Amino acid sequence: MNRTTSKNSARAARIRRRKRKRIMKTILLLLLMAVLAGGGGYLVYTLNMGALAELPETFRASREFSGSDLSVDQKRAKSFAADLCVVEEDVPLDSVSLESGQSGLLFDLSNKKVLYSNGTYNRVYPASITKIMTAMLALKYGNMDETVTITQENVTLEEGSQVCGFQAGDRLTLDQLVHCLLVYSGNDAASAIAEYVGGSTSNFVDMMNSYAAKLGCTGTHFTNPHGLQDENHYTTPYDIYLMLKEALKYPEFTEITQLSSYTVEYTRADGSQMATYLDATDHYLTGEASTPRDVTILGGKTGTTSEAGNCLALLSQNAYGNPYISIVMGASSKELLYQQMSSLLVNINGN
Repeated sequence: MNRTTSKNSARAARIRRRKRKRIMKTILLLLLMAVLAGGGGYLVYTLNMGALAELPETFRASREFSGSDLSVDQKRAKSFAADLCVVEEDVPLDSVSLESGQSGLLFDLSNKKVLYSNGTYNRVYPASITKIMTAMLALKYGNMDETVTITQENVTLEEGSQVCGFQAGDRLTLDQLVHCLLVYSGNDAASAIAEYVGGSTSNFVDMMNSYAAKLGCTGTHFTNPHGLQDENHYTTPYDIYLMLKEALKYPEFTEITQLSSYTVEYTRADGSQMATYLDATDHYLTGEASTPRDVTILGGKTGTTSEAGNCLALLSQNAYGNPYISIVMGASSKELLYQQMSSLLVNINGN
């Protein structure tokens, strides 16, 4: 083999080696592309159908409750009512008989049970039961030790109105006024409280309606702080229950509403001292009516006008210390009112 032939053979061998390298690189590149393509496909699958697709979405009530039995408002209502006695229909009791046009209820607060219900959501005139709300706002926003001066507006009330006998210029504390309000149901005391706490009677009435709405009192509208008759001043027995239940959060409320009497000592405009003895308006407290055996009255409020009739809302407890709220609205006489209330209360030791 000559030198030229040898060179040609070597050159051919190098060319073949380069071709094989290019082929191997091409194969490796194709394999890498295949691997990358497969990984990308798996990633797309994972994003669309795999674990990442199961990440929780932002909460939306409309989506969560869509197609369910309860609407969003109903869900809220259910939560709101979790600590309440809920009335779905009238519930009779053999011992209780109210007259036509009357309404009332008996609720077991411990077990959230409706023992009696008659016209619970009917619109009624509250008369002085209004003062439950007036007292609450005084206890919530007022300084009980601060001195309040009676104004002419406070004593300019309709003829025959229940008053403590205050005169413009008289001075006494807010605490004394609340006692006069709840024990004797003084309308002049209610007016003075409203003016002191609210700055004006109209502003105080706005506060009353706002607080009632906050408590869920959907059937209530106030126009004054005392309950004197106004066709636009109304409530329902169930709303009274809501207000009285809220009032029980203020220890002073039941401390005062258990009193059988109260003597208010105050200063007249001329500096002289005055003392007035006031009997409670609740006949159970004064002994004019007797409670059933093993029933203790813890507090409440009376109310009476010609349009509202005779009304009574009570918190009481049975022999075991369990609390109950009972309400009778629209009795034709005080005697009948306490007979009907006792016919409710006689049931609380059997539950």
